[in-house]
Amino acid sequence: MIQPDYEYHGLMAEAWDVLRGDTSGWSDRFFYRELIAQHGQPVLDIGCGTGRLLLDYLAEDIDIDGIDNSPDMLELCRLKAQAVGLKPNLYQQQLEDLNLPRQYATILIPSSSLQLITEPALVQQALQHVDAHLLAGGVVAASIMTLWQPDDPLESTFADEATRSSDGVVFRRESWSRFDPTSHCEATNDRYQKIQAGQVIAEELHQRDPATRSYQQAEIKALFEQAGFVEVHLYQGFAWQLAEPHEQLFCVVARKA
Repeated sequence: MIQPDYEYHGLMAEAWDVLRGDTSGWSDRFFYRELIAQHGQPVLDIGCGTGRLLLDYLAEDIDIDGIDNSPDMLELCRLKAQAVGLKPNLYQQQLEDLNLPRQYATILIPSSSLQLITEPALVQQALQHVDAHLLAGGVVAASIMTLWQPDDPLESTFADEATRSSDGVVFRRESWSRFDPTSHCEATNDRYQKIQAGQVIAEELHQRDPATRSYQQAEIKALFEQAGFVEVHLYQGFAWQLAEPHEQLFCVVARKA
């Protein structure tokens, strides 16, 4: 199968919400909501996917737009929005080529989406576009995961499955990843199966190499500062305490100079 030049397509997109399950209590939802309350609207959700955050916030009358590079994910977002009577402004764009008609007080880059850009020059280009789309004094928040630390295994595997409540279809995912300490990037192989009445009715293998770039805390802080942002702070996961040096999940919050 010829794979598109964007990652979230086909069975990966169809299975995405099912495999994630109920996300209403995820801590990042409340962290970003508080950030918006502090710094204002309008808001941009970068890598909005099927609308996990965007549709919740839109239902609260927050002025929020979304971008994603996957037409499959955006179509799912539109269908979910239509089902609840919402009409989001959605744009199919690459972050490194961001070009929207307005600026924002708050920009969100959730779910480690910035790490999907693996070329350093393109990461800098993306952050410059983010800066250009912020209003004066606006803020950007990006969740980051350090994917590997010395003494961690270089390879990992996991499998999961979940059932779609609307029709009983089961989605199964088998994932393999390998981290390259030289490039600081991870390669991934993900096999998705769609199962109905115990029979596999569709199957896809999604391979990305490189798939994601890893950052240590000092690296990502320097990256934002080099892009011209100020008051760059790293927070513990999605809490308002500054990140400890050992933490591998943290959120960058930075202000436009």
